[in-house]
Amino acid sequence: MKTVQIILTVVLTSCFFFPFEFTFLMGVNTKIMLAVLGIPIMGYHLIKMGKASFSKEILIASAIATVFSLIGVYSVDINNSQDYSYATYFISMWIWLSASYVACTAIAQVHGKLSVRLLVNYLIVVCLLQCALALLIDFVPAVKVFVDRYFSNGITEFLNEVERIYGIGAALDVAGVRFSAVLIMIAVLLSKDDQIRHNQGLVTFYILSFLLIAGIGNMMSRTTLLGMVGGIGYLILTMGRFGPNINYVHIKLWATILITFMLVFLVGAYFYQTNPAVRELLRFGFEGFFNWVEEGEWRTDSTDRLNGTMWIWPEANDIRTWLIGKATFSDWFAVRTDIGYCRFIFYSGLLGLSTFTLFFVYLSIALARKFICYRQLFLLFFLLLLVNWFKVSTDIFLVYAPFLVMGSPYLYHTYFSHEKVIPTSK
Repeated sequence: MKTVQIILTVVLTSCFFFPFEFTFLMGVNTKIMLAVLGIPIMGYHLIKMGKASFSKEILIASAIATVFSLIGVYSVDINNSQDYSYATYFISMWIWLSASYVACTAIAQVHGKLSVRLLVNYLIVVCLLQCALALLIDFVPAVKVFVDRYFSNGITEFLNEVERIYGIGAALDVAGVRFSAVLIMIAVLLSKDDQIRHNQGLVTFYILSFLLIAGIGNMMSRTTLLGMVGGIGYLILTMGRFGPNINYVHIKLWATILITFMLVFLVGAYFYQTNPAVRELLRFGFEGFFNWVEEGEWRTDSTDRLNGTMWIWPEANDIRTWLIGKATFSDWFAVRTDIGYCRFIFYSGLLGLSTFTLFFVYLSIALARKFICYRQLFLLFFLLLLVNWFKVSTDIFLVYAPFLVMGSPYLYHTYFSHEKVIPTSK
């Protein structure tokens, strides 16, 4: 029974982290369904507490989101636009919060506790599941027919046209940035969690998960490279220094990393040599690496296009657009750029972009103070956001949402379990 409950909770977490629509129920995705379910659960918890109490982190974040939304509404109004993409961000924020509340509550009910490690474990399994689904959909026609018939990513036809692999709700940069966030979470756990570092089996699981998500994730979206590089860089900075007093835990961990990497590399090399489809996926996912080896230059077609044609800004003398934007976001052809910074400027100007950035600055600082042992995790989330906006405008609030929910009064005081971690200052 416990196994069944865990499986159902994994599915529920995937419906939050990678929402999708059923083709026979278009217009309502799983995020909306969970958010509707989350409202009575929140209400029930407030009744059990005997007071309507929300964490100050949620209240302050909501206030900043409201200001950002009002800037968007003003831009829509003065530009006579009908594009409310970010003018309703306060509502979007609370939909994500409510949906994540359901996932976190389910985890707490199944395990009788909540912790950062437990949440990350579920997100790891969800990402591995999406990676496995992506390969099954691509290599097994019957699975592809079934998924395309009953599940919608919203852009399935486009994905098939450009021959990109996808999971259920996981595709393109949306999948890439979420994979990246989970890769960063794995790296921080390996560096900070004392229980994991002293358990060879757990270390192997996290390293193998990191490599699989990084490898297959890049085949789905090369944005995953951000999390892969960030995670590896973080591990090197926090555990790669060997002084006079050698830390044998670090040596053992790096030995496990290298052995696991070699095994995964050998398996990948075998399929690269024997399977043309896998070779094509690997060459796409790691195009920069192959170009570097074969041509002596690290480059990809997408980065060439971004750097060559995508840096589009308002006219220098168009002060109103620079300040408040044109309330144009959904219509890509109106601005013709994917770069996040450019798109936010065109939607709500520097006022909107600075307020939206402030929103994530506050979230990162507030959650770093709430979960002080993992405070570096939220700095890395913020850096991921800033770097990601050089490529696309993907919103990563859903990555912060479960941590905000875990810090809410009822769940935090009833279920949250503090793990034994290495002090952040070390």
